[in-house]
Amino acid sequence: MSGHSKWATTKHRKAAQDAKRSALFSKLSRNITVAAKEGGDPNPDNNASLAAAIEKAKANSLPKDKIKVAIDKAFGSGKDAANYESVVYEGYGPAGVAVYCEALTDNRNRTAADVRSAFSHAGGNLGTSGSVAYMFERKGQVMVAKEVETGDKKNPTKPNGAAADEDEFMMAVAEAGGDDYEDADDEWVVYTAPSDLMAVKKGLEEQGIEVKGAEMTMEATTPAAVSASDAKKVMRLIDKLEELEDLQNVYHAMDITEEIAAALEEE
Repeated sequence: MSGHSKWATTKHRKAAQDAKRSALFSKLSRNITVAAKEGGDPNPDNNASLAAAIEKAKANSLPKDKIKVAIDKAFGSGKDAANYESVVYEGYGPAGVAVYCEALTDNRNRTAADVRSAFSHAGGNLGTSGSVAYMFERKGQVMVAKEVETGDKKNPTKPNGAAADEDEFMMAVAEAGGDDYEDADDEWVVYTAPSDLMAVKKGLEEQGIEVKGAEMTMEATTPAAVSASDAKKVMRLIDKLEELEDLQNVYHAMDITEEIAAALEEE
């Protein structure tokens, strides 16, 4: 188990994108509703997918009342009934970079048209089911700050338990059952097996470590090397896809090196 830094090159950009998305709360609420409905249980203690959806929502500051409304909607009837379905779109962006999109939609035709348009305008093309899925691996992801706020003006932050020291944190991750971790500047990103996400989060918290958030993600198994100019084209496609209200998550297989990250920051 070792810490590395690929997450650090993208996390700040991702945070900025999330903040820009006017439909972020709508996406988070929709995700909670579908997780509750598919899991068949409104109690996150008995529904791992719902627990992960709620954790992601909390990490993005979705209010508690909106979380409750989203869960209630999963078990409503008539006009209050949730009729979203999960759909995956796969394709290739500029330079042949694989792109994997997860959507929750109440109108497949509308969503497919929007996604196809985004790909074509960016110089990519929408593929068939399974065309790029094999290039990605599902993982759980737990975010842990190295320091936490104290509320004290004189000493605004304090070490977040074992997260303040890499050797101690590595031991804590192993004890909690995590698979690996990455050093992301002011925080750690812990990777887990999908089914172990909430157990690892709980295991870290039981060791006195505060957790910022936990969610599911897709990691490219073999990141693709691209030029700086192509990287900018790919990210324009990703930005366009992430603006679509029906798309919950957009993943790409582009290798974001330090050089590529610097080029993207110039955008």
